[in-house]
Amino acid sequence: MSHTAHIRSHRKPRRSASSLAMRAGVAGGVLGTLAVAGAAGSASAAEPVTQTLELPTLTADLAAQAAQSADATQQAAANYQLQAERDAAAANAAKQAKADLADAKQKAAEAKKKAEEAARKAAAERASRSTARTTLAASVSSDGTGSTSAGTSSSTATGSAAAVVSFVKSQLGKAYVSGATGPSAYDCSGLVQTAFKQVGVSLPRVSQDQSTAGTQVSLSNLQPGDILYWGGAGSAYHVAVYVGGGMFVGAQNPSDGVAEHPLSYDQPTGAVRVL
Repeated sequence: MSHTAHIRSHRKPRRSASSLAMRAGVAGGVLGTLAVAGAAGSASAAEPVTQTLELPTLTADLAAQAAQSADATQQAAANYQLQAERDAAAANAAKQAKADLADAKQKAAEAKKKAEEAARKAAAERASRSTARTTLAASVSSDGTGSTSAGTSSSTATGSAAAVVSFVKSQLGKAYVSGATGPSAYDCSGLVQTAFKQVGVSLPRVSQDQSTAGTQVSLSNLQPGDILYWGGAGSAYHVAVYVGGGMFVGAQNPSDGVAEHPLSYDQPTGAVRVL
């Protein structure tokens, strides 16, 4: 026996093919498991990518909120501007109302002043007419026959004046018709115009113009043939012929027709003399 026979050999035994196949299978399994774990790890690592995909959604929400905030700010600005415009309009309206009130007060004061002036003139005119009426009444005959006039008796009228007086008296009782100039009916100015036409005197057609056709005379100095008028000179609304004795003849109205009345029946405003 060899002296080395009891010592084991350090050479590794040769592995069989089956053992190698088994080891290869185990290694493949381990590698497969590692591959699956790696895939799972990769999937886990991909999760942040999924989370980053949500960022556009968050950005869109922020943009919508910003747009809403901008709209609200713009609406608030529009409201402030509208309120400012309303305040300015109210201030302008108040200013205009104040100016209108001042203007109205001024006009009212002017109207009051004019009314007072008109009242004074009317009072003066009434006083003048009252004086003239008193003078006429005193000059008329005390027996009431009217044989004496304020100035000249109708019985002393001569020439053209006598012809005018005679004509108007001859028309007594005829009808009053507006616009008529005879021979069967007259209005007031139509009678006067036709009467003076008998003596060759051409007078205007209407009472307003007839009241300024001659020389103005006072009611206390009347003569037969003078034209009496009612209303202002140039704006008279009625005319007649003074016939003496404190009497006049005129086409009065539809109910009276052509009639003779005393001056006290309807005191005239003034008189003109054309003869």
